[in-house]
Amino acid sequence: MAEKTVVLYPSLGVGHLNPMAQLAKALLRRGGVAVTIAVVDPPEKDAVLAAALARLAAASPSITVRLLPIPPSSRASNKGYSHPIIPILDALRAASPALREFLRSQATAVDAIVVDMFCTDALDVAAELAIPAYIFYPSAAGDLAVYLQLPDFRRAVPSSPKDMGKAPLGFSGVPPVRALDMPDSMQDWESDVGRVRLQQIARMPEATGILVNSFEWLESRALKALRDGHCLPGRSTPKIYCVGPLVDGGDTNKNGEWHACLEWMDEQPKRSVVFLCFGSMGTFSAAQLKETARGLERSGHRFLWAVRSEQSNSPKPDLEALLPDGFLERTKDRGMVLKNWAPQTEVLRHEAVGAFVTHCGWNSALEAIMSGVPMICWPLYAEQRLNKVHMVEEMKVGVAVEGYDEELVTADEVEAKVRLVMESGEGKKLRERTTMAKEMAAHAIKEGGSSYVELGEFLWGL
Repeated sequence: MAEKTVVLYPSLGVGHLNPMAQLAKALLRRGGVAVTIAVVDPPEKDAVLAAALARLAAASPSITVRLLPIPPSSRASNKGYSHPIIPILDALRAASPALREFLRSQATAVDAIVVDMFCTDALDVAAELAIPAYIFYPSAAGDLAVYLQLPDFRRAVPSSPKDMGKAPLGFSGVPPVRALDMPDSMQDWESDVGRVRLQQIARMPEATGILVNSFEWLESRALKALRDGHCLPGRSTPKIYCVGPLVDGGDTNKNGEWHACLEWMDEQPKRSVVFLCFGSMGTFSAAQLKETARGLERSGHRFLWAVRSEQSNSPKPDLEALLPDGFLERTKDRGMVLKNWAPQTEVLRHEAVGAFVTHCGWNSALEAIMSGVPMICWPLYAEQRLNKVHMVEEMKVGVAVEGYDEELVTADEVEAKVRLVMESGEGKKLRERTTMAKEMAAHAIKEGGSSYVELGEFLWGL
């Protein structure tokens, strides 16, 4: 088979670049394909994105990365936007001319472009150039099932989720979803972001196929609903390729660095540490940090906690000021608190981890599943509440903290959920379930596994 050329086009943000980079690596491992990642390069430089691109270039020199410069935004700052997604969508729309020029300039014909779920404007560019366009969906198949049903759902149920409180909403392929657990961009149908996202979702069926960062065993019900056409009744559903889990392999050893917390983990007993980490945007109020600290202290369990505060963007927040008086001293023999960041992939793979308190970002959920670590679900923003529904109700790989949808999760609740996962019979069942999920995830991406086969089907179809 002649070598195929595939262009990957991620949305802005490291959370979207990383899974797309993992897809690129998976494609290259199969051979017979040249991969270029076209990355939107806004004038306002993003240091985190720049660092991620540098790591990608160092780790995978066979992946070509092309930057697509875009003109400065007409708005002075993001303060003029009604929702944080809006400037991202504006930037992606502004990048279409650069994307068109890049695709036209390729010496060899592009066999397919795979665009992020937010990059639906690129479908027009692909159609104009007669390039088959696929969508990469970096989150759960259950999320995709819900999203594809939303345009019809919105016509049938005019009320916005924000006006429906805890009312359960019914969608094919997934458990009932409380209205307040719908993604924040979908809370108000009439908002700027609600209208734009509904327009984007309505265009997703135009794609030749949709690649999903999940695997058959984990989400068989949602995938069946998608493939059987229940999410787009009366219309043709694009072919669904389940190609996950695609997650960062972690390279702390390879580049010669070894975070101090991993040395601390080496000294802890097996499955004894509760790991709390909430992603790059997971910040908390001072009051919530204190409640969490009290709950951890009362639980009596060992913990590793990456702390981010709403009050401080400093790389070195004052932990003594943020946490209860004397907390660090009283827990120094069984706890470690990190400022802002932890090497999450490596920590989750460490045998000392017994539970993971997570914001339910899909990358984090897949990393925990691949490590066999049960989760305590504390969703914060974006689609994380919806992920929580799938993780707790359908996949049964986690339990949710009560109060995540209110002002404060109490110390009593933190203590109770830590004890449930670390001490109870229910926690033991959860651990058995996540151990099985780990085995099934590994099998899915092995030669002959479900995701291996479907990625091959995608390549053979080009």
